[in-house]
Amino acid sequence: MSEIFNDALHARRLMREEFELHRHASYQRAYRDLNGELLNDRGRAAHVDPYSLFMGNGARAYCYASEELRDWWEDHDRPTVESFEAHWWRGRFGYREEHPGSRLREIA
Repeated sequence: MSEIFNDALHARRLMREEFELHRHASYQRAYRDLNGELLNDRGRAAHVDPYSLFMGNGARAYCYASEELRDWWEDHDRPTVESFEAHWWRGRFGYREEHPGSRLREIA
């Protein structure tokens, strides 16, 4: 494999590790802020793991999330890999949304 490809894989692994830490911290904060009330009646009846609402499909998350959690996400955002990755790359390489030559503006 090329050195560029290997570097890209390494960067992707680092980003995913940091994202998992971010997602876990977001879950813990929501759990604390909402006194554990993360699921609605439908989610409790389906025995949904509340942590699973912080990963994967957004439609599923909003389907099973309590109203309080949905409101919490309005204020704190629901972590997604896509949004985290864009911010991570901008921070890592010093890009800014207003950076004239940044392709990240188009992606984010």
